Amino acid sequence: MRTDTTVTTTVAPAASTEAQVRHYYDLVDAGDVPGLVSLFTPDAVYHRPGYPPFDGHEGLTRFYGGTRVIRAGRHTLTTLVAEGSDIAVHGEFHGELHDGTAVALRFADFFRIAADGRFARRDTFFFAPLV
Repeated sequence: MRTDTTVTTTVAPAASTEAQVRHYYDLVDAGDVPGLVSLFTPDAVYHRPGYPPFDGHEGLTRFYGGTRVIRAGRHTLTTLVAEGSDIAVHGEFHGELHDGTAVALRFADFFRIAADGRFARRDTFFFAPLV
């Protein structure tokens, strides 16, 4: 009788998850909401200052499809660190809000990678008042 109860969880290799994070920002900057939402698990949670958590694909679609105060812009990543299923990003964002106000700020994001390689959680922090 076998009594081994070890559970193995596979996390995608760091190189592929780092590429996925970089791809995520390309999709955000391009306004590709369906593409960027597909990078998240169906039950993913996104935490962003000034908003309640965005839950699942529906919440992410609602945020990126209209709730987000940013109209357009470009993310530039300056640091990306991967450790196991966690990825931390530091960078700059330059863009424009829906009201026409120009915005330039530094940000930090933290991603949790699920066993299937998609994002299970994202937390954003800004070095500026709420955006």
